[in-house]
Amino acid sequence: MTDTKFSKDHEWVRLDGGAAIVGITDHAQNALGDVVFVDLPEIGREVAVGEAIAVVESVKAASDVYAPLAGRVVEVNSALVDNPGLINSEPTAEGWFFKIEPNGPLPDDLMDEGKYAAFVETL
Repeated sequence: MTDTKFSKDHEWVRLDGGAAIVGITDHAQNALGDVVFVDLPEIGREVAVGEAIAVVESVKAASDVYAPLAGRVVEVNSALVDNPGLINSEPTAEGWFFKIEPNGPLPDDLMDEGKYAAFVETL
């Protein structure tokens, strides 16, 4: 996953053509526990970096998912509505949340996999 970047809020982002796929990290899904519900954003919604864009609920707690980049939501993973457990079983693959058409380059504060792993160690 060398092309994947990570935020301090535990989201991952991967460029896929003209869109950026966004989900939560393995660390985040482990902290949440079994995910039971997800509230996805509306397609067409314009978001700013750091804006709360989705909600994920687990048996432990509800947590916001933040936009790691600015842009417009162009697709959501509707499979999560019927099977939110994909977030636990495949957080960086089939458990993605939404795709954003970026308004510009990825923010400079996103980390590569090594820096994110080091960041998680400090928590």
